[in-house]
Amino acid sequence: MAYDWLKGVADEYDVIVIGSGLGGLTGSNYLGKAGHRVLLLEHHYQYGGLATWFTRKGGHIFDISLHGFPVGMIKSCRKYWTKEIADSIVQLKDIRFVNPQMDVWTTFTREDYTRVLLEQFRLERTVVEKFYDHLRSMNFYDNNPETTGEMLERFFPGRKDVHRLLMEPIAYANGSTLEDPAITFGIVFSNFMGSGVYTFRGGSDLLIAKMIAELKRNGVECRKHVLVERILVEERNGHKVVAGIVAKGGRIIRAKAVLSNANIKNTIFRLAGAENFPSDYVAEAQAVRINSSSCQVYFGIRKGESIPHIGDLVFTSASAEFSSTELTDFRTTSRTFSVYYPDTRPGSERYTVVASLNGCYPDWAGLSEEDYERNKQRLIDESLAALETFIPGVGEKIDWKEAATPRTIERYTTHTGGTSFGTKFEGLKVSMELPAMLPGLYHAGSVGIIMSGWLGTINYGVIVANKIDKVLYAAKPHAPAAAS
Repeated sequence: MAYDWLKGVADEYDVIVIGSGLGGLTGSNYLGKAGHRVLLLEHHYQYGGLATWFTRKGGHIFDISLHGFPVGMIKSCRKYWTKEIADSIVQLKDIRFVNPQMDVWTTFTREDYTRVLLEQFRLERTVVEKFYDHLRSMNFYDNNPETTGEMLERFFPGRKDVHRLLMEPIAYANGSTLEDPAITFGIVFSNFMGSGVYTFRGGSDLLIAKMIAELKRNGVECRKHVLVERILVEERNGHKVVAGIVAKGGRIIRAKAVLSNANIKNTIFRLAGAENFPSDYVAEAQAVRINSSSCQVYFGIRKGESIPHIGDLVFTSASAEFSSTELTDFRTTSRTFSVYYPDTRPGSERYTVVASLNGCYPDWAGLSEEDYERNKQRLIDESLAALETFIPGVGEKIDWKEAATPRTIERYTTHTGGTSFGTKFEGLKVSMELPAMLPGLYHAGSVGIIMSGWLGTINYGVIVANKIDKVLYAAKPHAPAAAS
């Protein structure tokens, strides 16, 4: 008989959270600390969504994908998680860009990035400062139709090399393209620019373990291996409202509110059902474009072996110039190496390298199993050849190689189209309007590019949890004020 992963779970909670990405985890923690009864459900065998890890024989631990985020993570983790978690966030010191147009080392701080633009790219300081000022002045509510490509050309006309230096890290951080609204570049770039790029010292396994422990301390019920099949919708007083969830196997668990950390498309069309929303809202949700996906290649260095320091993040490409199309091409030569040295996981004395490549789900979805496996091997071979240009002979030190594709991401996250970065800009409006369209249902996740990446999803989890807290508090019976 299969194990009952819902054994001991109550029949009703204040809030049920679907999915344990950083938005779902942080929203759960906020609501748990506020005194609400919270149930967190995750269908995978690991918590963390795309901020997670896996282990392989030989003692290897691999962090999923490329992990780098702005300094704002320290403040958010200290405020909404714990000081211990915040204190484990450390700066990556060496960010590299190696391609036919440049060979750049930078700490990605404003001061050092400016040095690179002035000394290596021969830009005028006044132009660079004017560009920074423009980015800082951007506002989400501004109706500015300018694209990122148009903005870069306006400030740096004809400088394709500068455009590449500015775009590549943002494209890998959130799937942004030259055709997306300029604000989607401006806000994310401004978040990074200043103090550099950061990561969690100890690895995703330690981070998620600490987060789950904190959730449990705050009374949150956490369960893995539980697939939510649909959101329970009932009609009350002539209006449809969310009443809980139905888990695989038919178990109904009721709740006053449901917070979905699934993709917004999954939330509306797979879980809640289009029939439960106004037709104009459904049309708007259908028009939301999903963002790109990604591939990863994982290299485990044999125990006892070492590799030289080649940088923490190495953006590398054989493409003549930056192209949003080339970056997601099935045979792209553009990839980023995330190098994990022993101090990334103190005490392990192990090295791992993860190659991240942007990709498109349709390129992989229709492949036969034979073609699929052949192209996964191609990813491994091409990534190893690229890594060998930085570390000659490294292949002899590697005892584990593995590739993941957009199909892998779809399997483990259930995200529509295997997206790594949620939806395009218009998805944020649809996400924020969700509770007005179906009372009791909320969404927090990677939407609109602005609310993407580690910092964006954590902060969005807080924003939405705060809304839920206010609604639940207002619905509680309160003792009448004492007579004066």
